[in-house]
Amino acid sequence: MAKLKGRGAIAQSGGPTRVINHSLVGAILEAYNHEDTITELWGSLQGPEGFINQEFIDLYKQDRVNLLRVARTPGAALSSSRKKIGNGEKQIPPEQFAEVLMKKQIRFFFYIGGGDSADNALTVKKICQDNKYDIKVFHIPKTIDNDLLENDHTPGYGSAARFVTSAFIGDDRDNFSLRGVKINVIMGRNAGWLTAASYLARKQEGYAPHLIYVPERSLTLDKFLSDVESAYKKFGRAVVAVSEGIRDADGVLWAKKIAEVEETDSHNNIQLSGTGTLGDFLANNVRAILKISRVRADTLGYLQRSYAGDYSDQDAKEAGDAGREAVKLAVSDMQSGSVTIRRKEDVIGYDYELGVVPLENVAREIRPLEAKYISEEGNDIKPEFDDYARPLLGKGMPEIAILDMIMVK
Repeated sequence: MAKLKGRGAIAQSGGPTRVINHSLVGAILEAYNHEDTITELWGSLQGPEGFINQEFIDLYKQDRVNLLRVARTPGAALSSSRKKIGNGEKQIPPEQFAEVLMKKQIRFFFYIGGGDSADNALTVKKICQDNKYDIKVFHIPKTIDNDLLENDHTPGYGSAARFVTSAFIGDDRDNFSLRGVKINVIMGRNAGWLTAASYLARKQEGYAPHLIYVPERSLTLDKFLSDVESAYKKFGRAVVAVSEGIRDADGVLWAKKIAEVEETDSHNNIQLSGTGTLGDFLANNVRAILKISRVRADTLGYLQRSYAGDYSDQDAKEAGDAGREAVKLAVSDMQSGSVTIRRKEDVIGYDYELGVVPLENVAREIRPLEAKYISEEGNDIKPEFDDYARPLLGKGMPEIAILDMIMVK
């Protein structure tokens, strides 16, 4: 392929993260440095649907000071979509997508998203190759689930993990004040990375969470109730972290078993967080079977990825770097690929480096929470996880203090 020159386009896809706009703005600002190659840069509104509807905005005409504000803003600034580019029902036909690319003479396509988005990017690359249309396609990683292959971690995870950790720090003190059982349902369809982050709130023995359940280990109702009962007897209370993706012994999603209506997106992913029933189901069983009166459940929901009040500075930096790296790769001799973030080995403290792998290496596949971080009983996280996740949360985590129990004689 001869050195390309021409128009570029960028889209955001899937569930937004707290730092997804850092990647977007990083890509825009880097593209400014290469206007001789990327002559224009368009933003597609609402992901691939914006392409089909030809709804684009001019990203080179944005005020640079305002772009820095956009970077710090939650949600997808271009708006997002979960639409799959494919030939199935409710999907966007690849030929139709390629037709718009060719009609608009787009030579650089940047796609910010998770594994499904990498799959979409791969489909775009293949359909353009079939049409003998020269284009460079780069996937910019994003997912709070932290489940992309080839990556040590992904932009969005650090901020979501920070929120989960902070939420459990506060919930622990609330539960200590008025004792009972508290159950929090956390995002993570197939991987327990985000649920595992709740472990970072545990300051010492007896602090919450007392139990942690991830999708990588099956869980029966009897086991769950037995664990809660044991924790309640030991600590006089119990705070529980439960992934929305927990499965029974047969591998069936609990959320699927108890949902009144099953909803799926065009990638055939089952809607989990919106059901709002898993926490209630667990709480009702604890109340009815264990006869514990004070039982509450919350689904942390979209706040995990959109909380405006706080985010990880480290996560934001890496998200911006990933966006910039995609543009640098696009104007180099690299043809297409997915940007990666990997932890540097043999260094004191924490550091990372960016790389690139073929789109095929990342598309659709899931990187589960590593077994080395999960307790043998399947109801907790091992201390080694702290070394992995703590640097990703950034600076200035909440601090707590307790009174010295000096009783009056």
